[in-house]
Amino acid sequence: MSKNNRGENTICTHTGEVKDTAFKGAVSPIYMASSYEFMDVDIKRYPRYFNTPNQDYLAKKIAALEHAESAMIFSSGMAAVSTTLLAFLSAGDHIVFQNDIYGGTRNLVEEQFKRYNIAYTFTEGLHVDDFRNCIQPNTKLIYIETPSNPLLKLVDIEAIGNLCKANGLLSVIDNTFATPIIQKPIDYGIDIVIHSATKYFGGHSDISAGAVATKKEHIDTIWNLAKNLGGNLSDFMVWMLERSMKTLAIRVKAQQKNAKKIAKRLNKNEAIGCVYYPGLKSHPDYKLAKKQMKGFGAMLSFDLADGLDAEQFLKSLQLIKPSMSLAGVESTMILPAMTSHALLTPEDRAAQGIKDGLIRFSVGLEEVDDLMDDIEQALSTVSKLSLVK
Repeated sequence: MSKNNRGENTICTHTGEVKDTAFKGAVSPIYMASSYEFMDVDIKRYPRYFNTPNQDYLAKKIAALEHAESAMIFSSGMAAVSTTLLAFLSAGDHIVFQNDIYGGTRNLVEEQFKRYNIAYTFTEGLHVDDFRNCIQPNTKLIYIETPSNPLLKLVDIEAIGNLCKANGLLSVIDNTFATPIIQKPIDYGIDIVIHSATKYFGGHSDISAGAVATKKEHIDTIWNLAKNLGGNLSDFMVWMLERSMKTLAIRVKAQQKNAKKIAKRLNKNEAIGCVYYPGLKSHPDYKLAKKQMKGFGAMLSFDLADGLDAEQFLKSLQLIKPSMSLAGVESTMILPAMTSHALLTPEDRAAQGIKDGLIRFSVGLEEVDDLMDDIEQALSTVSKLSLVK
């Protein structure tokens, strides 16, 4: 079997390994050098050039998983986002953004783009026509995030890819929530795929990293700016990320299996107001999820029933951690209004449908019954407190 046809678990385990030619170790050695030979070599290596052995080889794993020609690893997801966008946008250009995007990305746009005279428009909805209606003569890119953070709304990836190609635009997607295990946007015509590798790629809540995967010519453009901005990841953390990604496929599949069961059980619970999960038939994008996703992911969000205090609910959890990030092997919950989307104005959050009491749930690898027991005891606690009030 050729390397291009290997299965995902095989790619996760073996693609991008650095061979230990000195001692034949079973895992990649770490090349911690910040200085390399420059004479009589094919590649002049330097950490800020994103081409040390560990950086170079892990990029091959990410590219293989995303069906891309090439990839780059950054020090954070926002480093990947900001470098990619600024690499292709100049003063006087315009970009179309999906309205429902990660709060950090939106904050970057609203706080910084005016300084660079880059115009932008957020769509009113998520249908392809909403994006088409925002295109201007100076538009260069369309940026989407699907499933979206935190309401798990979906955008038709193929339709956006076709729209961009028809108008000579670049298409960029944040694929963090889905991962390439669940969807491969390049197969649907998307040009550039971005990840917060802090999340599922790392998977153990101990790595901050970002990644971009696309064709070689686009990587060259991104690299030309990245080498100046200096958003590279240390080789030790690159090595940690490669180790974590060996289990990416099995982790994501197990986590999304748990999430689907929990979403169904929460959906039947009278103490839950609404559950946002594309694997529920009641979700407005269920059919689209079936079309473009291989599963429904391990992220979901929910509102508590009227009168129940979301903050007190999180404080009452005993197993599930109220914790800032997501996608670790342990289950976590947050209030997006206080964390991931805290930098947005209340008006912006309301426009996206993000209520102050919305809870985002990153489902981990624990037993479903244990997680539900914890949720139910916390619901019982806040229900009793609401009666006292």
